[in-house]
Amino acid sequence: MPRRTPRTARDRLRTSRFPFGFLKTASVCVLVAALLSPLTRTATAAPGATVPDDYCGGRCSDILPPGENGNATLAQILLNQAFGTQPAHAEDQLGPYAGLATGYSGLTDAKINTFFNDASFGVPSDQVASTEKPAGRGDVTIVRDKKTGVPHITGTTRYGTEFGAGYAAAEDRLWLMDVFRHVGRGQLTSFAGGAAANQGLEQQFYRNAPYTEADLQAQIDNAVAGGGARGQQALADVNAYLAGVNAYIDASDSGRYFPGEYVLTGHKDSITNAGTIEHFKVTDMVALASVIGSLFGSGGGGEVDNALSLLAAQSRYGVEEGTKVWEAFRERNDPEAALTVHDGKSFPYGAKPADPQGAALPDAGSVTAEPLVYDRTGSAATAAARKTSATAAKATTGSARRGMSNALVVSGEHTASGHPIAVFGPQTGYFAPQLLMLQEIQGPGISARGASFAGLSMYVELGRGQDYSWSATTSGQDIIDTYAVELCQDDYHYLYHGTCTAMEKVEQRNAWKPTVADGTAAGSYTMRAWRTKYGPVAYRATVGGKKVAYTTLRSSYLHEADSIIGFQMLNDPDYVKGPEGFQSATQHINYTFNWFYADSRHTAYYNSGDNPVRAGGVDADFPVWARPAYEWRNWDPAANRADYTPPGAHPGSVDQDYYISWNNKQAEDYAAAPWGEGSVHRGNLLDDRVKKLVAAGGVTRTKLVQAMADAGLADLRAEDVLPKLLKVVGSAPVTDPTAAAAVNRLQAWVAAGARRTETSAGSKTYADADAIRVLDAWWPLLVKAEFEPGLGSGLYNAIGNNLPVDEAPSAGHGPTGSHAGSSFQYGWWSYVDKDIRAVLGEPVRGGLGRKYCGDGSLTACRDLLIGTLKQAAGLTAAQVYPGDDQCSAGDQWCADSIAQRTLGGIKHGKISWQNRPTYQQVVEYTAHR
Repeated sequence: MPRRTPRTARDRLRTSRFPFGFLKTASVCVLVAALLSPLTRTATAAPGATVPDDYCGGRCSDILPPGENGNATLAQILLNQAFGTQPAHAEDQLGPYAGLATGYSGLTDAKINTFFNDASFGVPSDQVASTEKPAGRGDVTIVRDKKTGVPHITGTTRYGTEFGAGYAAAEDRLWLMDVFRHVGRGQLTSFAGGAAANQGLEQQFYRNAPYTEADLQAQIDNAVAGGGARGQQALADVNAYLAGVNAYIDASDSGRYFPGEYVLTGHKDSITNAGTIEHFKVTDMVALASVIGSLFGSGGGGEVDNALSLLAAQSRYGVEEGTKVWEAFRERNDPEAALTVHDGKSFPYGAKPADPQGAALPDAGSVTAEPLVYDRTGSAATAAARKTSATAAKATTGSARRGMSNALVVSGEHTASGHPIAVFGPQTGYFAPQLLMLQEIQGPGISARGASFAGLSMYVELGRGQDYSWSATTSGQDIIDTYAVELCQDDYHYLYHGTCTAMEKVEQRNAWKPTVADGTAAGSYTMRAWRTKYGPVAYRATVGGKKVAYTTLRSSYLHEADSIIGFQMLNDPDYVKGPEGFQSATQHINYTFNWFYADSRHTAYYNSGDNPVRAGGVDADFPVWARPAYEWRNWDPAANRADYTPPGAHPGSVDQDYYISWNNKQAEDYAAAPWGEGSVHRGNLLDDRVKKLVAAGGVTRTKLVQAMADAGLADLRAEDVLPKLLKVVGSAPVTDPTAAAAVNRLQAWVAAGARRTETSAGSKTYADADAIRVLDAWWPLLVKAEFEPGLGSGLYNAIGNNLPVDEAPSAGHGPTGSHAGSSFQYGWWSYVDKDIRAVLGEPVRGGLGRKYCGDGSLTACRDLLIGTLKQAAGLTAAQVYPGDDQCSAGDQWCADSIAQRTLGGIKHGKISWQNRPTYQQVVEYTAHR
């Protein structure tokens, strides 16, 4: 069987729960014995391939947990479920990744690759585990290394190179690729089963991109036509890549070593081998791209929620004062915000217009979300299924909150070697198998190693070239607008330029039945989207008594494939030779990302995305009328093209002293769709540490990794807000014994560094556990007590819909829910910080306009804080951490822990919390071409 070895990982990473628990050990053993006979491809040791020019000098490293191998045969899955054994290279990067949390304090440059992989090009001859000529081709070789099993693909022709990339991708992620092409088409439940998570996932993405097959094909055609010679090359690369994928499907099918999930979900028969694994086609790539772009690269949305909170503010305070209050909490351009470009250069975009025009705010109480699911039967008609749909709808339509990923980049002027150093990577959640995969691709016009999303790995998307590295974080500038289309005739016709026009109905019918993998009872439903020229309908409402539909239009809608040209350029050593080539390449990426670059001489940054040029007076924060006067400039609805801001208007920089990004504000006057870019942001955790390193000089890879790792264990609330809260509490002696004891614990924790970290590696117990419990319990209580009396419950709750109060590690949040690592991106920490400083009489730039805590009285504020602190201190661990499907009530460490969310049959154990990129590079180039 492919790359299977007995389980040798540490006990603390041992599989603890079996999703197919009804399979008895005896029957598992019988099945395994029967399934061991089919053999896979033969992989023989061979000398390493010729290494291309590598200018990193052994100072490039990377990591991507849990492991490179994301495929498992049925036998391997059954062994994993019964005995916890792991296929080879399925989790060999999880232990080193987890170990950094307790090992970073003793880190040296020599020890970096204890926690990371050597990301040098090629494989030394004594480290070659296997070599392979996929499908017997003579123009490509896939070499895998012994340590991690990463594929190193070397081709002598462009076609062969891409064929090998596709073959290797299918070897490592075929099941995952199949899952996500069905997610992108809204067909997941029919393919993988009707579990609640599957229903929610397909509904969430179908709302964003309800494409027909013709839409998917048109996007390929348009991207190729608009890309010139590079567009033609991209199409040839995709076709070669898919040929490799399909060759592996055929080989694994005939050899019976295909992923076992196909058997467990009823697509293949384990005895007769009956059944089909469908070949991949070009339109599958667009479906996959739409999922990834929606998750990580589509900034904007939330305009209806913004309108509702503005109306709540105006209802509370009157129009003029209410608008001021709303703008204060919105923090569009907060002067205290951490910036990526901090050299004082301004990049105006998305600011509040001086004279707003075209706003279409809903009448009070009139807004309803557009239904997506119809004709429910069986398990789809249960209350639980309806609740799942409501949650998916809220996640899709009501939020501009997207993000994750971080970057720390220091120019050579401030490093010990004189060469720039970067520690950067994307936070894409934790999955088994992982959404990303590692690879090295060497061939005509391509020379790169790094990570790519499974099924889109014809190019390296985040990684390194011969003498440069690049990475990205989600940026969040607003490329999604909400339009109010006035209805006519009935609820499914609207006025377009004065003509009553029919909405287009797009449907997807899904049905499922129980399988071994998913025992959800049989059910079915139809997802129905109504599309207009202004995008899909998201809400219904009235505006001034007129019936309207609110639609969402994003600039990347119908353009999911366009970014392929930019990624092709990033992989081309003849195109990227320095910062200018890097910035030019990323200008061809239409998704909203912050891009970072480092070579041996230079660092650089660029913010990508098709930022539409809006009509004069349009406020991007609110819905506007769907009328010609308020459309994007020169907008063509048929192609969804418009005028976009030129590259020079996007935040960009070369050789700044340092760059940090943790989804914070990009630059002065550059507004983003998400709320919360104020005085306290998790970007401050990086900025404060890197700024100190740069001031001291002599930065090394070790020091920058330590800064990242330390920030990744910090509790943002405790580091940046708690000292001010304790200052108010301590403005007079604390006589209550319960409160005094809690204050002492919190002060000791802050003095120790305010980290959420184990007492020792593998202890599964936090140091300062009581203080952490108290703050986790106190924060939501103090925020509510501080702000709700002044704002009123209606406005307090409305702003809470724009920006959640808290995002502690134990909270269920983000696109992957709880146990997802990423934390402290969205919360009210800036509001608390500004308000408490105002109460203390300290200077505040960009304040909230009034004092909320104790209505501005220091004594009343102190009483409020002490009262809520006593309440929090009295809550037990079981009350603060109530437990879930992963953890028992009261288990603090487990509540925070990171779980590799299963997307297939292989399970992994939980690891201690870290707030860091999933895939991460550490680079310092020593030379340049």
